[in-house]
This record gives sequence, C-alpha cells and structure tokens, in this order.
Amino acid sequence: MNTPEPVASAESLLRAAPPHLLVATAHRLLADRLRAQEVTLLLADYSLSVLQPVAHLPHTGDPVPAHDGPAGRAFVSQMPVVEVTRDPARQTVYLPLTVRGDRLGVLCVGMPTNAVDPAMVLQLGDFATALAHEVATAGRDTDLYLQARRTRRLTLAAEMQWQLLPGRGCARQEYVVGAHLEPAYAIGGDNFDWSTSADHLTLTVTDGMGQGIDASLLTSLAVGALRNARRAGLSLADQACLADQAVHAQYAGKVYASTLLLHFALDTGTVHAVDAGSPQLYRQRGSTIEQITLDAQLPLGMFEETLYEEQTFRIEPGDRLVVVSTGVHDTRSADGGLFGERALRQTLSATRPAPPHEAARSVVAGLITHFGSKDLPADAAVVCLDWKGREGEAARHPLPER
Repeated sequence: MNTPEPVASAESLLRAAPPHLLVATAHRLLADRLRAQEVTLLLADYSLSVLQPVAHLPHTGDPVPAHDGPAGRAFVSQMPVVEVTRDPARQTVYLPLTVRGDRLGVLCVGMPTNAVDPAMVLQLGDFATALAHEVATAGRDTDLYLQARRTRRLTLAAEMQWQLLPGRGCARQEYVVGAHLEPAYAIGGDNFDWSTSADHLTLTVTDGMGQGIDASLLTSLAVGALRNARRAGLSLADQACLADQAVHAQYAGKVYASTLLLHFALDTGTVHAVDAGSPQLYRQRGSTIEQITLDAQLPLGMFEETLYEEQTFRIEPGDRLVVVSTGVHDTRSADGGLFGERALRQTLSATRPAPPHEAARSVVAGLITHFGSKDLPADAAVVCLDWKGREGEAARHPLPER
C-alpha cells in the first residue's frame, strides 16, 4: 500500500520561494488552498504615513493611508479587519504583517464571502505571520521590499541610518517597544537600538552631532562600538567607555555622540542607566508624567578616556517609558516655546491609551504641529516602552527605588 506524500506546509513553500517571488507564491498558495481571489502585500513607508503595494518597479499600485480605512485599521490595531465589498459574493480580509513586534505592513486577501469565517481568518493570520518573517528575511537578498516602502528617494545619510536600525518595534511578554524617526527620508544622526536576552533588555538612543552624512557616519561608529562592547559582555558603563574611546580616537573630540543607555532586568524591573548626553527620559505611571533626571555625564567622544558610572531606578508593571532626542525636546515653535516645556507632556498624556508604536509616531506628529512644518530643524527620535514585567514582579518588589 502506497503512503501518500505529506502536503508541504505553507511556511516551507514560502521559505523555498525566490526572495522576489514571495507575493506571487503567497497568491498561488492562498488561491489553491483557501480559494483566495486576490492577494496584495502592502508595506508601511518610512514615515508610516501610507501603505505601499509591493510590485516589481516601476509598476505599482496606489498607496493607501496607514491610519485610515480597513488596511490602516488593521495596521494600527494589529488585528484582522474584514471588509464587506460592493460585490456581495466577495469580502476582503486585511491582516497585519508583524515580526516580533516590528510592524511591516498589511496583507490584503480577497475571498469568496461564503469562505470567510472566524476559523478562516485565523488561518489567514497565521499565514500572514509566516509571510512577514519571510519578507523580513528576504530583505537581505533583494531590494524589492525596501524599494516598495519608499514614496521618494532616501538621502544617502538616511539610507545608512535605516540599515543600522534594528527595526521599529520589538515585543515580548515583559515589554513592548515602538519607535519613530523623522525626517524619515532625510534622517542623519539620530538612532535607536536594542537587544534582548533571556533575562535582560538593553536599549540605547543616540544623537550624533552634526547633519547629513557626517552625522550618520559618526552615529554608525558610536552604535557599532556600543554593539561590539555589548556583545563582548561588558557592563553598561564599560560599553559607554569603549564607545567613547572609539569615537574620540576617530574624531579627537571635534564631534561627539549624545547617548542614553538603559539595561532592564526582566525579572525585577530594575533599570541600570548611563546618561551620556542629551536624550531625555520620561516615565508615565497612571496619569502621572515625570522626567527621570539622571546624572548628566559627558557625551561619547568629547574627551579621551572618560569614565562613566551607572545609576539605577525601577519601573513597575503598567509603566510607560518614553525617550526623546534633542531634536524633540529642544525644538521651538514660531513664538519661541520649547516643545519639551509643555507640549511634550500634553502629547504624552493624550497618547497614553495608544500602543507604543502609535504613541511614538504621535509625539513626532505633535512636534511637527508645534514647529509648524514637516521640515524639522533637527532629527527627531522617539522610543516608547510599555513595561509588563513578569508575573509576581509587583508583589516581590512593591516599592520603586526612584
């Protein structure tokens, strides 16, 4: 008796597809297995303003809003959205494409109405997650998906910065991180970085001095040095020391990088911090917003062989931390008011119910409104972290250290 060959999983077939044919492969698989009639992959552009259809350039479709309409609702809510179309025999299902908390875009699947039910939507959600992982991986081997994200050309400095970033979000049981950068297509020296392990999260926000390619090169060196020290197992203070030496050796103190380094213990909520410059840190606990003031230490590379010291504070489940670069808190409006004096706190308060990704984007949107133009005078970076902690953390550590 012949044993039938097992049907290959969708994940394995996506993995086997050439990087540039992921959309075509997804369409074929969903048509064959779930009777899909149309499949479109939408990727968020760099400024998170629109969702761009993926197609082989120069052929592409019109972008759709990233925060309105059914595709935008799926992207913002990170939940499937089913749209009833004018054709009673057809519905469109919009599914978020997300990799470990990093939002990439939305998968749109046109389905026969009689095939759409909760079980089918769950199947499509699993497929979208598998496709998202393959899109993220394919970016190493093809420019198709990176090109599809662009509404216009990036500056060279911005190209370098986006390649340096880890992503725009990261999620685990203990925390959710969302981040945003502007001007997205011309960013120069602002950067955020993170790395997670079994028991810790390390997060840095760096602001390289200057503009354009000079700022990008400086930040690339600083971030590379921080990563090198972190991967060598050095303490947070020693990471700052090594990066300081690397930057000073290259620039001899003529330029420097302002950096905030944070190291979270996932089981206790204890945070070790090194404030080497100008990024500011805010904590939202309930309806209270407070700036966490750390001992200001010298930026990386300002002087030779600077020694750095760590400080500690605690966060509790339910807390939100927000880090903003100089280009956020020091930007002035037409009447001279600093965004960081009042408008920032008002924006943080208004965005408290929003998820971290949307909160970070909304802070930058509030900054643009405050300044009165999208042509910001300096790079703006915002990182928002919602702390969930581990079960029993609050009971073990009821009182914060700071």
